[in-house]
Amino acid sequence: MNDGTRAPHFLLVHGAWHQSWCWQGLQDLLTERGWTSHTVDLPSAVPEGAHGRLPGLMDDARVVRGAIDAVAAPLVVVGHSYGGAPVTQAAAGAANVSHLVYVSAFALDVGESLMTCFGGEQPDLATVEGVVPVRENPETTLYHDVAPDARNAALARLLPQSALSFAEPVSRAAWQTLPSSYVICDDDQSLPPAYQEPFAQRTGATYRLPSGHTPLLSMPERLADLLEQIARRSS
Repeated sequence: MNDGTRAPHFLLVHGAWHQSWCWQGLQDLLTERGWTSHTVDLPSAVPEGAHGRLPGLMDDARVVRGAIDAVAAPLVVVGHSYGGAPVTQAAAGAANVSHLVYVSAFALDVGESLMTCFGGEQPDLATVEGVVPVRENPETTLYHDVAPDARNAALARLLPQSALSFAEPVSRAAWQTLPSSYVICDDDQSLPPAYQEPFAQRTGATYRLPSGHTPLLSMPERLADLLEQIARRSS
């Protein structure tokens, strides 16, 4: 359990196709251990049937920055997967953010997007519409090590992701100026460790979990242990 009036809070930012529900089990653990946590619902996870011009990464970053500014305490901001991208944009210049944690996440540099960070072409943003469907075989790519009941519950709640969120580049990179850590998921079937490691090298410390892509569902106790460790060091 933490102690003192300045113990940091956590802000937990979900990845593509998800919403804040995915953090509930981890939040319950953190609460039991005496920590306060907050979540957001990113507008880039859109309803079935959504089409046309949809919210993008910058819209997500505005929501994340609003949540950061609403917390009157030191804040450890945790981004999972895609969630690392809006966190990278939003946390830059935030005086109350004491640490960034990327969990198998996109720690993008200025000018990078999810579409370009591994060498893809940058599209004309004015033409980007519609959605990126839930990725193929999510039961294995996202959840292969998640218990069946939790996996099935998560699969039923996934949403389409706006294409613009993958296409928009970040214009600020918070990890350049804020203390940061990266959690590599060694059994990740969605973003394999070889793709995580260049992002991890941009941060100040690297940790590892023997998990698939979504340790918040597959091993929340182990992830909570790591977040506690990082939060204590950041306070």
